[in-house]
Amino acid sequence: MPSSPAERPAEASETDLAEETDSLTREERVAPTWTESLARGLSRPFGGPLGEHAQVGRNYFWTALRVVLMLAVVTLLLGWVQKSPCIQQYTDDKGVVQLDWRGSKQFTALCYSDTVPLYTAERLDQRGSFPYITSWKDDEGKPTEQVRYMEYPVVTGVFMWLNARVAQGLVALVPGLPMTVIVFFNVTAFWLAVAWLVTVFSVARIARRRTWDAAIVAVSPLVIVHAFTNFDTIATAFATAGLLAWARKKPVLAGVLLGLGGAAKLYPLFLLGPLLLLCWRSKRIKVGLTTTAAAIGAWALVNAPIALNPASQTGWREFFRLNTERNADPDTLYNVLVQWTGWQGFDPGLTQGQPPTVLNTVSMVLFLVCCAGIAYVALSAPTRPRLAQLGFLVVAAFLLTNKVWSPQYSLWLVPLAVLALPRWKLLLAWMTVDALVWVPRMYFYLGTDNKGLPIDWFLGAVLLRDAAVVGLCVMILKEIYHPERDLVRLAGDDPLAGVLADAPDRPLVTPARGAPSHRMRSRSDAGDHRSRTPDAV
Repeated sequence: MPSSPAERPAEASETDLAEETDSLTREERVAPTWTESLARGLSRPFGGPLGEHAQVGRNYFWTALRVVLMLAVVTLLLGWVQKSPCIQQYTDDKGVVQLDWRGSKQFTALCYSDTVPLYTAERLDQRGSFPYITSWKDDEGKPTEQVRYMEYPVVTGVFMWLNARVAQGLVALVPGLPMTVIVFFNVTAFWLAVAWLVTVFSVARIARRRTWDAAIVAVSPLVIVHAFTNFDTIATAFATAGLLAWARKKPVLAGVLLGLGGAAKLYPLFLLGPLLLLCWRSKRIKVGLTTTAAAIGAWALVNAPIALNPASQTGWREFFRLNTERNADPDTLYNVLVQWTGWQGFDPGLTQGQPPTVLNTVSMVLFLVCCAGIAYVALSAPTRPRLAQLGFLVVAAFLLTNKVWSPQYSLWLVPLAVLALPRWKLLLAWMTVDALVWVPRMYFYLGTDNKGLPIDWFLGAVLLRDAAVVGLCVMILKEIYHPERDLVRLAGDDPLAGVLADAPDRPLVTPARGAPSHRMRSRSDAGDHRSRTPDAV
């Protein structure tokens, strides 16, 4: 490739060149040591900020992507170490090998992971079992007796089952291995780590000129705490890979990947809404509908063998039944109101199996209202919002209004936040606060009788986390209506534009009187990152 803009053919479009990150010149790459004070400080042990005449993109092995992936591997190893106290074993007085959770170690060591108890709770330890067909009874013989099935969506449920079979095979073949549940955790952790590496890789490729932003995804404190808490990195991998496919102008592949992500966790399907809005605004609605159809088709194709099989139909519905019947989780705003005000909640006096109808309705209506507001923003902003910005707003709105916010759900926001608002200090501050919610949560579950923390500490941490997420949403909204403040747009167009890169941009809704009407002014110095001071950025 030509080494300078002047040497490039005139017919080569900016989008085509941007897709090949390795061909970018020094002027086109955003050097974080010039724009981020945090990066400048961290660079000092390694030679300091990038020099004015430094040659960039010529190192054969230590490319930015490989460094970022190496950082992700180190962070994932720290995550495994953080969970390791919960995968120890001991021999009891009867000579039986047991999992060492004595003294509520899973709480005191902060190492709890759903993977360990779910191995037996979901009957994965039973040979011959299969998710959605194998059933069991909770509270057998009691008035609260209930038939149960695998409670996770199809991709996640089959993923768990396959890992259980692999773990059982390894224990049978290799003498001296620890308990099967420990091997199951390690096998699962390996694939969850691979999924997060896919997430990091996809973000780095999407970011293009801002490849180093993916380092924030790689070293996020949330990864250390929650990469192995549950199975959510599978969904983040599908979601970010789907966004990468969209950025590479492959709408069908993007839809398939988002659909598979939706079959693992629901949230990747939420990204279809912003995508359709942007396609509508850009007069490319046909492409958006194609992606949506591919997503629905992929989701249906994966679910059909389970949903249409008479032997597994009831089990397939278990995920939807449980999510309908469960009440507000401890770390939601609804529970904070109940605990701190003495309010009985929307549905007092529920019996087992009775869904909280009012809570479900309120949660859904609040989310739909937020989505309507986001749609207004998408259609009225002076410049077409970036897909990552709208995607973050939708997923954040779902988490804030939903009756469930399991701690690992925060991983959903990490890649979207980095792509939407790449301000390193701000993002790391939010991620640290979010990760630290885990501490009062574990010690609240420990109980005050066992020297645990009162619930108020936990609820206060939840409010602080929610306030941080709301603050990020406000900043993103400001940058949507003031695109000249958007760091990503200072380096070029939306890297997730995909087929919309050259599409017309016309607001479909007239902003209310007094609303900002700024438009991005053309920049001839989009690559001159060093000329802007950190404060100006």
